[in-house]
Amino acid sequence: MQQAPIILLGIGGVGSALIRQIVQNRVHHATEYDLELPVLAVCDRDGAVVTLRDALDDATLLDLVDYKANKGRLADHSQGGPQQDLAAVIDIAGKPGAIVVDCTATEATAPVLIGALAQGYRAVLANKKPLTIQQEVYDRLTRAGVTGSGRSVRQFSRTRWETTCGAGLPVIGTLNRLLASGDPVARIAGAFSGTLGFVMSGLQAGQPFSAVVREAHRLGYTEPDPRDDLGGVDVARKALILARGLGWRLELADVAITGLHPAELAACPVAEFMDALPSLDAHFRSLVEEAAAQGKVLRYVATVADGKCSVGPQAVDANSPLGALRGADNLVEFHTRWCQPTPLVVQGRGAGVDATAAGVLSDIVELALNH
Repeated sequence: MQQAPIILLGIGGVGSALIRQIVQNRVHHATEYDLELPVLAVCDRDGAVVTLRDALDDATLLDLVDYKANKGRLADHSQGGPQQDLAAVIDIAGKPGAIVVDCTATEATAPVLIGALAQGYRAVLANKKPLTIQQEVYDRLTRAGVTGSGRSVRQFSRTRWETTCGAGLPVIGTLNRLLASGDPVARIAGAFSGTLGFVMSGLQAGQPFSAVVREAHRLGYTEPDPRDDLGGVDVARKALILARGLGWRLELADVAITGLHPAELAACPVAEFMDALPSLDAHFRSLVEEAAAQGKVLRYVATVADGKCSVGPQAVDANSPLGALRGADNLVEFHTRWCQPTPLVVQGRGAGVDATAAGVLSDIVELALNH
């Protein structure tokens, strides 16, 4: 039985869902792949639970999930303790063939991941931020294990990051397969945010901008501060990862971002921002009406083309794949030499902790089986 030991950074929504799925799939992985995924350590912001034995048992893992769901800190858990240095946790818990899984939402894990890869470990990222800081960091993370002078190819790297651009959707894998086939990618366009897709669908249905944003907030589709979604930076990070996957040398500051709120509402308290939303209704009603007059619909679109990236509201043909998109699904169009005039389209659920965790688990298994 092959083993791929796991060190998990982050036990929020995605990390907790990943633990549940690892436990639920023990028999499946053993019978179908002769694979075991022992968990050696679980870390949160300032605490960790680490074993020096073979693995944390499943009862303990599920207890940690429940403990975190009740707002517990691993530093206070009966089997846990404080941690100020994730690299030290990896040094203590690491074993040959270990996979460090980043389910956090901070760029601070970048040096930890680079250090783990330098020790011969492997890495899986659901966290976009380490891949969207300096280009040099992206290169070191994605090229780990790649030899020779060629461009990094996912199949040969010791890192996987599929869920950074579309939760469980095979966006990175599709891009790399196109590149591996020698089919040049001229343009990538898509709706990369389920939250903003929900907002755009509501506008198309005639709802005021203020009403649809408040509904998305009430349903938990947005972050506690809706501006974290409406500002477009998260979509910009996804576009940058795809652009870098094409081999373009770009930084986040190079991405042109048009958000869905004016600069003067960027710094006020959340409650004040929510109260000010009706002042934006007329502007977005006008955008929707202008698009409709041209036989188009409004979408929040990321575009990667001609060496540039941009994200923002855009009128698209109503009969196009993007125009037909509804609700919180994500959609990515790949325009290539062979995929034209009709693009290759990847569409489906692009958000949610369970879908994202399933994508992370798939990355883990792929790495384990292609060591």
